[in-house]
Amino acid sequence: MQRAENIITKAVDFILNNPMNYIEELDKLQIFEGPLFGFANPRDELFEKLKEEDIIGLHHIEPEQWLPGARTVISYFLPFSHGVRKSNRVSRELPSTEWLYGRIEGQALNNALASYLVRELETMGGKAIYPALDPRFTVLNKRSSWSERHVAFIAGLGTFNLGKSFITEMGCAGRLGSVVTTVEYPYTQRQYKDIYEYCNFCGACIKRCPALAISKDGKDHDLCSKYIDEIILPRYKPRYGCGKCQTGVPCENLIPKKID
Repeated sequence: MQRAENIITKAVDFILNNPMNYIEELDKLQIFEGPLFGFANPRDELFEKLKEEDIIGLHHIEPEQWLPGARTVISYFLPFSHGVRKSNRVSRELPSTEWLYGRIEGQALNNALASYLVRELETMGGKAIYPALDPRFTVLNKRSSWSERHVAFIAGLGTFNLGKSFITEMGCAGRLGSVVTTVEYPYTQRQYKDIYEYCNFCGACIKRCPALAISKDGKDHDLCSKYIDEIILPRYKPRYGCGKCQTGVPCENLIPKKID
């Protein structure tokens, strides 16, 4: 069994010392802080539960279907930097330029990190795969065959909030990624039971959503997508994004306090 500290140290170094993490045209704005990691058992019964229709559905692909002989699912969260988060708190209607770079250039860096982890795991004699870039990855009815948020929940990284963002100990403003590997690591113990345990249901994300897609009953993904497709993408193409529900809220960069 491998020590988790070794792969985490390499990942942190990859992010913090990578030129892709600094946007030259925005005064070398840093996109991400160092990542958080969680390690899940690929045979955890929750992976099979994701096949239920009210969660993801039968098109969900389990870890050992992605990679036969899988021993670990490595999940990570890349927190946006203070500069990216602060820039997007200002307006309720339109995303900041910094946030848009974080969303698009940041995802490119996320993909690069996952690919780097795959190579590192292979040099250790294991096999590894990044499901999000695999040809088998599909999206059906806005539900993907490999959901990074659900994987992160299983890996002990955090829980969902009212707006269906994912709250970690460093908040919800950031990007998620995961790798399935035959290399074995100690599994992270989940410090929660409920899928919304870290959310205090304060309703701040409801007020922040320009698409009016969030209510006390949850999130309307169709309204969110329509706002992005019809308002944001035509205006900022090739970049897009919003993130208003992830900034200017109590769970932006930490687990919020419970409301009495």
